[in-house]
Amino acid sequence: MTDQLILDLPVKPALGRADFFVSEANRAAVALLEGWREWPDGKLLIHGPAGAGKSHLAQVFATESGAQVVEAEALEESALPGLCEGPVAVENADRIAGDGARETLLFHLHNMARAARKPLLLTARTPPARWAFALPDLESRMRGALAVGIDPPDDALLAAMLVKLFADRQIAVSPGLVSYLVARVERSFAALCEIVDALDRAALAEQRAITTHLAARVLDKR
Repeated sequence: MTDQLILDLPVKPALGRADFFVSEANRAAVALLEGWREWPDGKLLIHGPAGAGKSHLAQVFATESGAQVVEAEALEESALPGLCEGPVAVENADRIAGDGARETLLFHLHNMARAARKPLLLTARTPPARWAFALPDLESRMRGALAVGIDPPDDALLAAMLVKLFADRQIAVSPGLVSYLVARVERSFAALCEIVDALDRAALAEQRAITTHLAARVLDKR
């Protein structure tokens, strides 16, 4: 039997508002995001674990407000004025904590957006109280920002995320398979991404559909 060629095709996640499933785990974050015109002091910080949907929400915000989205680690001084021409979303702000130069750029962006009265969205894995700041001025701004967390996923959100992750790969799965995985996979968004990728690769290698039998074998190897 010849080896099967597994094509590493790009996954195109659906990032529209209609593609974001709302549950008790993220309801507060979604409600605040949708009220972006009324954020106190014009800013909101959303924090939650990897894969929780923060980037998805940043894209929803960009679509609805016309915001530019930028990674905190990619901030450049020359780009700050252009970013503040409209709403802006800064992703993974906690990754630059402790980097004085990057913190200074974010501090200036914050002040410029505020002066221009442009909404500022920030995302992070943890709340500002847990960041190791190098710049006290930025620390005070971040700790004073309206912040909302995305909680660990409940069963409904886990199921919806699994269906979406499979759909992003153009794979239709049965409700039985989804329920099987929800009951057995680690309750984290990162774990869902990993199992969907593993199942997709196994199915491609064996040229078969993704079933509970295949899922059982893949999970047994992990």
